[in-house]
Amino acid sequence: MTVEVTGGPRKARLYVSRIDPWSIFKAAFMLALALGIVIVVAVAVLWWVLDYAGVFATVSNSINDVVGSAAANFDLVTLLDFSRVLGAAVVVAAVEVVLISIVATLFAFMYNLTVGLTGGIEVVLTDQN
Repeated sequence: MTVEVTGGPRKARLYVSRIDPWSIFKAAFMLALALGIVIVVAVAVLWWVLDYAGVFATVSNSINDVVGSAAANFDLVTLLDFSRVLGAAVVVAAVEVVLISIVATLFAFMYNLTVGLTGGIEVVLTDQN
């Protein structure tokens, strides 16, 4: 006599009792680096679109009309030069990469310290049929 088991997929309840801070640092660094690249590319594309549309020249002319002084011309185009804007975007992206990597690693350390009180994060794993 054979007995057929018609149960569903097996389930296992596991708890994450420790997170390796080094692996969190590496993953956070790579994700933050990708986000930094996105920031720099987005700023460059936005600057090109605004420059092509003539927004900088129009705003500069409007400011000169409002101020009304011919001696002190305000030139927004030289103030918002592409290399200056892109340099600022690179600095912001670099700070973002460093901060996200450090904060994610600190959270991993903090999780490891508090897991004794909370018991960890419960994860349910199942088989697929």
